[in-house]
Amino acid sequence: MNKPRRMPPISRNVWVMTIASFLTDVSSDMVNNLVPLFLANVLGAGTGAIGLIEGIAESAGSFIKLLSGWWSDRVVSRKPPTVAGYALSATAKPLLAFVSNWTGVLAVRFTDRLGKGIRTAPRDALLADSTPAERRGLAFGFHRAGDSLGAVVGIGLALLIVWLVQGDQIALSGQAFRSIVLVSAVPGFLAVAVLAVGLREIRREAPAAGRPILGSFRAMPGEFRRFLAIFALFTLGNSADAFIVLRAQERGLSVVGVLAMLMAFNLVYTLVAGFAGSLSDRVGRPRLILAGWLVYAALYLGLALAATAWQVIGLFIAYGVYHGLVEGNARAYVADLAGAGERGAAYGLFHAVTGFVVLPASVIAGILWQGVGDWGGFGPAAPFLFGAMMAGAAAALFALSLSRAKPTPT
Repeated sequence: MNKPRRMPPISRNVWVMTIASFLTDVSSDMVNNLVPLFLANVLGAGTGAIGLIEGIAESAGSFIKLLSGWWSDRVVSRKPPTVAGYALSATAKPLLAFVSNWTGVLAVRFTDRLGKGIRTAPRDALLADSTPAERRGLAFGFHRAGDSLGAVVGIGLALLIVWLVQGDQIALSGQAFRSIVLVSAVPGFLAVAVLAVGLREIRREAPAAGRPILGSFRAMPGEFRRFLAIFALFTLGNSADAFIVLRAQERGLSVVGVLAMLMAFNLVYTLVAGFAGSLSDRVGRPRLILAGWLVYAALYLGLALAATAWQVIGLFIAYGVYHGLVEGNARAYVADLAGAGERGAAYGLFHAVTGFVVLPASVIAGILWQGVGDWGGFGPAAPFLFGAMMAGAAAALFALSLSRAKPTPT
């Protein structure tokens, strides 16, 4: 008697989207991690402006995420908005080589994140559509691992260029940054080509008269809405990682040292993400998300108390454990909580709400650090203390919510 065929753990579409995310992160992490140093060291922007730029950049696509996710549920194919979003980001990033003030940086970062807003919800829904429920954690973990591995490669290339152009100087030079931006365009456009050629349509039944956008959100299960509210509370203390980069430089770390630290962080993220995604298919995603938030709270408390550059380095490398535990599993958990018919809208709402909260989170962090106007703020430790408190509060609320009925993956 023939044995039944084993279902392949990773589908073609998951592979294609993972390769595209790898290439995109090679491009993005060559540049994005150095944007706060470019703003501070080359353009002379303060932490308030940096927080505003990072917050707006991360929140820019929030409304678009709502629309693109909802719209992808109303049409048969999710491929076009996925490819279009990657193409817009790939076109925008190289323009950073030509800006001369912080408003130019804001415009480019806004456009880049707008592309992310277009692609993120339909891409995540397409990942879920391409994967059976019992493999969902593995698929999302694998995708996040590819994403973070791209960051390792991208940061390594940036480190090499910085070393060749300016050596081990503490401040970033404009020449080094602009050279990195131009090189980063190559993997960005390769990612678009991979998706355009390799991504297969997942044909679904054309929806009947679908709910209007607000109706789709009102129809979301109560467990999803509760999780979203708690995740938003956590995100309020999760300011842009730019502040950790600035904290490392403030403790005396050079640009090369910062890039090496970021490489190690993303390597830990890569190693943890795939394992944590597969583990969540067996033990449940809520437990790993809760564990990740507790790790985050402890690490942010440590960053607030860090007295040396080496302490910041160690804590930031361990920060990869939090990302590996939470990033992929939170996205897989959204698919568990939302029905297949409203999956795109659920991802749109999840990414949009957290994206909207990132703006006040980063602005609050910048003000707590440096103040505003005549008020000088509380200093570099303050945003990390605030983040630790928000993570602790979110973990406590999520632990209480786990006593409710658990969803069945769909």
